[in-house]
Amino acid sequence: MSEVVWTTLRLAGLTTVLLLTIATPLAWWLARRRVWWKEIVAAVTTLPIILPPSVLGFYLLIAIAPQSPLMALLHPFGIRTLAFTFEGLVIGSMVYSLPFAVQPIRGAFEAMGRRPMEVAATLRASPLDAFFTVALPLSRRGFVTAAILVFAHTIGEFGVVLMIGGGIPGKTEVISVRIYQLVESLQYGEAHRLAAGVVVFSFLALLGLLLVDRRTDEAVR
Repeated sequence: MSEVVWTTLRLAGLTTVLLLTIATPLAWWLARRRVWWKEIVAAVTTLPIILPPSVLGFYLLIAIAPQSPLMALLHPFGIRTLAFTFEGLVIGSMVYSLPFAVQPIRGAFEAMGRRPMEVAATLRASPLDAFFTVALPLSRRGFVTAAILVFAHTIGEFGVVLMIGGGIPGKTEVISVRIYQLVESLQYGEAHRLAAGVVVFSFLALLGLLLVDRRTDEAVR
């Protein structure tokens, strides 16, 4: 059981770190650029919220299958497929949780406005320096929100990880899949313990998010 928990936490932690890294420049671009096709990109990044997990998992499974053009690029490196691997789980989790990283960070960048960056420019700060010393500190609320949402969302995901990972013990089996397998085998007591743990974790994650919002609002006042 501890191995299932460790796999889940490792998946959630790695997904959170990678997504924050990827979502930051994407959210900055969405918040700052004024091009007509910007909202098309925003719609694509938000699509995983409304797509059924089985649909998203199905197409991701096709994308990382041995016959896909994407995997063909990796065949010379000895990688034939990422399906039913931990690496495949990370890719699926990143796609599935992408909106929960991009939207809060984009919102924080937009709430900041353009004035702080303009002031930094008048003080001869380079765009990159202004981004790290001005934009990121002013947008920390969005980053904290994104980190909590992505981590918690990854802990609770089921359909995508089941489609891509298959629930292989010690390799791709995570808590949500384990609960499903326990219920399927009528082991309700063990399923209850795991499910209760997820409920408590989800509650604490939401409580932490609300407290962050409250502290930020008080600091603004």
